Amino acid sequence: MAVAGLYRRILPSPPAIEFASCDGKRLFSEALQSGTMEGFFRLISYFQTQSEPAYCGLASLSVVLNALAIDPGRKWKGPWRWFDESMLDCCEPLEKVKAEGITFGKVACLAHCAGAKVEAYRANESNLEDFRKHVIKCTTSEDCHVIASYHRRPFQQTGTGHFSPLGGYHAGKDMALILDVARFKYPPHWVPLSLLWEAINTVDDATGLPRGFMLISRLPKAPSLLYTLSCRDDNWVKVAKYLREDVPKLVRSETVNSVQALFSLLFRTLPSSAGDFIKWVVEVRRQEEGVSSLSPEERERLNWKEEVLCHVRGTRLFKLVKELLSDPCCSYTKSPFGNDSSLQEIVATACCQGAALLTGNPHIMDQKMSCCKETCVNCVQSNTDETIVSGTIVVLGGNEQGVDVLLPVSGNPGWCGSDPGSCVVKYPASNDILTVLLLALPPSTWSGVRDHNVLDELLSLLSTDTLPELLQLEILHLRKQMLYLGGCEEIQMNGAILP
Repeated sequence: MAVAGLYRRILPSPPAIEFASCDGKRLFSEALQSGTMEGFFRLISYFQTQSEPAYCGLASLSVVLNALAIDPGRKWKGPWRWFDESMLDCCEPLEKVKAEGITFGKVACLAHCAGAKVEAYRANESNLEDFRKHVIKCTTSEDCHVIASYHRRPFQQTGTGHFSPLGGYHAGKDMALILDVARFKYPPHWVPLSLLWEAINTVDDATGLPRGFMLISRLPKAPSLLYTLSCRDDNWVKVAKYLREDVPKLVRSETVNSVQALFSLLFRTLPSSAGDFIKWVVEVRRQEEGVSSLSPEERERLNWKEEVLCHVRGTRLFKLVKELLSDPCCSYTKSPFGNDSSLQEIVATACCQGAALLTGNPHIMDQKMSCCKETCVNCVQSNTDETIVSGTIVVLGGNEQGVDVLLPVSGNPGWCGSDPGSCVVKYPASNDILTVLLLALPPSTWSGVRDHNVLDELLSLLSTDTLPELLQLEILHLRKQMLYLGGCEEIQMNGAILP
C-alpha cells in the first residue's frame, strides 16, 4: 500500500547530535551547569512548529517574541494578545511568504516592527569569533535570543535556506543547540559552532547577499504609538528610493531659495504611493459580549496616541506643512496620503483591515472585498470621554462579526448620539503624516541645500532635540525602520527559504 508524503527525516549524525539522545542530554546537562542555557527555558516554553513549509522565519520570530514577553498590542484570538505567524504580516503578505519564503532582511524588519530591539549581522559584517561572543552573551541571559539564517548543506541535511532560534551553547565542545522550527522534519540538535558559522556564511542565491544572524531583545519602552512604516505594498521600494536618493538631489536645486520653496518642490514630486509607505495605527478589537468600555491598557494606549498627535500638531513644522497643503494656488494640494477622510470612511477602512487580521484572510484588503456590511458608526460617551466606533465585518463562512475601532477624540463625544459624523476625532490627517515623515528623515538628507540661511532655518524646523520625549521616541522608531528598510530592498527579488 502506497503512503503519500514524507514522515520526518533521519538527522545526519555526525555532524549533528540529536537533543533527546544520550549525548544530547549530557551536553544539555553540562551546558546548564556552565550557565549557557539561561535562555533555553523561555524559548522551549513557547517553542512551536512552523505551520507552513516556508514559515521558518515567521515561526522563529514568533517563538522569540513570545519568549521575551513582548506585547503585540493587538488581539490574536478571543481576548488574548499573542504573537502568531499569522500576525507577522506588516512587511510582507503572508500568501507571498507561504509561496516564496522570506529573506534575512525581512525577518529583521518584522522583528523591529513587532516592537523588539534588533541587532542584525550579515556574515560579511562579522566573523566566527564575534559570532561566538554574541552566542555566549545571549545564552547566558534570559533577555536576548539569537535567530540564525543558514543553509542546511553543511549539516548534510536536505533543504536549502532556513531560520531557527538557538537554544543554548556548550563551551567545552563549542557546540550550539538549534531549536529547529521544522520539527516535522528534524528535531532540535547540537551542531559545532564553527560548522554553524560555515552554514551562515553562505549566499542566498535569490538575493545575492550573505545570510546572517540577529540578536533579538526587549526595548525599554514601546517603540511606536501612532505611526509606522509599511513595506507590505510593493510600491514601498519606489517611495524609499525617492526619500533616500531623490530628495538629497532635489534639495541641491538652485530654485530652493526658501524653506517654503523646498517643501513645495518635495510635495509636488512625492510619489503617489507615499500613503502606502507611512501609516498611522488604529486599534481594532472584536466586540465582546457586554463590554462597551475600554480596559485600562486600551485607555492608556489611546492617551499615548492622542499625546503624540498633539505634540506633532504643536510643532512649527506642522504649521508650515498645513499652510502649504491648504494653499489653493499650489498644484500639490491633492496629497498622496488622500483627502482627510470622514469618520465613516475611517471606520470602513479600519473594519476591513480588522477583518483581515481577525479572520486570518489577508486578501480582504488586497482584493478590495466588500467586507463591511455597512458603515455603522456609534460613539459611546463615558466618564473618561472615550469613543468606541463600531462596525460590522463579514467573516469566513459569511457570518457577521461586530468590531470596535478605538479612536481618541476631542470636543464633546455626546454629539455623536444624534450625528455620528459630527464627532471631533483626533485622527492623523495628511498634514500630520507629512510632518512626521519629514522629521523622520535623517539630518544628512538636507546637507546639499546651497543657501546657508535656508539650511539653518530648515534644520531648526526639523530638529528633534527640543521635541517632547514621547514624540522623540516616535521619530527615532521611524528612523530605525527606514534604516532597516534601506537594507531590505533585496526582498523584491525574494527567493525561496524552505525547511
